[in-house]
Amino acid sequence: MKRLVDAYLNSVRAFRRLAGSEAAFRQELALLALAVPVGWFVATSWQGYALLIGILLVLILVEVLNTGIEATCNAVSREFNIEIQLAKDCGSLAVLIAIVLAAGVWAIALIERIVEALA
Repeated sequence: MKRLVDAYLNSVRAFRRLAGSEAAFRQELALLALAVPVGWFVATSWQGYALLIGILLVLILVEVLNTGIEATCNAVSREFNIEIQLAKDCGSLAVLIAIVLAAGVWAIALIERIVEALA
């Protein structure tokens, strides 16, 4: 049980730090807060709603991992290093892929809702 409590406390510490220092993380949290009510009206089913919210949680997850990669790279060296640059660039690419995926899921849901409304 102590391990679970410690893991929770570590997670809360990370959340607070990211929310206080990472603009992208704050933007994604704001997007999630907006998506919770809007997704209710966009989705045509409970499964669709879960997918709309879930994909944004995946985006936040990828952002958290990217920030962890960047923090680790910065702790190793602030000097230019081609491998560190690749690690940071790969983290950024992962975030971009997650953004494209989230945008695609939301676009499909919106199209589905519009088609349903017109029928």
